[in-house]
Amino acid sequence: MSEFDSEVFDRWGGTPAYIESQTRTSKYTHADFEAAKVDQEAVTEKFAIAFGNRVSFRSPEVQEIVVAHRMVITKWFYECSIELQKKLAIMYINDDRFKAYYDGRVRGLAQYVHDAIMAKKSI
Repeated sequence: MSEFDSEVFDRWGGTPAYIESQTRTSKYTHADFEAAKVDQEAVTEKFAIAFGNRVSFRSPEVQEIVVAHRMVITKWFYECSIELQKKLAIMYINDDRFKAYYDGRVRGLAQYVHDAIMAKKSI
């Protein structure tokens, strides 16, 4: 088990999302992981374009990207509720690795993604 795997297990091991993700991804091929990455990158790019064009994170367009973000997670890893997505959003600004992923695209993008997700109303 790698250090990353160990950290993930320590944080989420035993949760329904973790168990579902482990079950699903254990059957994935390299091509599946690459496809998941393409989907994730596409959503990140949509956030980056909206941010770069100064579209309000509360706008209907950006809120559609928030839904797309959640749907990619659900498609590839686990059922991602709005509440769970909001926990991820907090991690995006509090964990330097996630912050670097988003801010590596455009400085300030991590905060923008966080704010967009946090603005999403529960359904």
